[in-house]
Amino acid sequence: MKLSNLQPAPGSVKAGKRIGRGPGSGKGGTSTRGHKGAKSRSGYKRKIGFEGGQMPLQRRVPKFGFKNLNRVEYKAINLTLIAALAEARQLQKVGIEELREAGYLRRGQLVKVLAVGTVNTPLTVEANAFSAAAKAAIEAAGGNVQTI
Repeated sequence: MKLSNLQPAPGSVKAGKRIGRGPGSGKGGTSTRGHKGAKSRSGYKRKIGFEGGQMPLQRRVPKFGFKNLNRVEYKAINLTLIAALAEARQLQKVGIEELREAGYLRRGQLVKVLAVGTVNTPLTVEANAFSAAAKAAIEAAGGNVQTI
């Protein structure tokens, strides 16, 4: 067997339907499109979501809610996590880079520090936002806060 003498199995390849080639072909006249209506006409393109005139799902389902385009989403980081990270890696400054290296953040995420837990060592904490209680807790432990 060689590439030059390969051919499909007998009966596996059929000639395509020849539509609109006269009444003798059995596929003449309306050319398998039926009578009248959008689908029988040239240039017909099915509209996305069209369900044959039935009220489409997109219009049947009730709409509610509101998406604010100006919403700023923060990744919440607790003081417990910051204290544990600083202790495990002997850090004096915990910022976005340190959190990203530890696997708590993805690239481009904004960070907000929340006051869940306590900080005992003086740390410099760098984030995009702080809750008032978290800021007070960090400063009470002798650390300072840097907002990016």
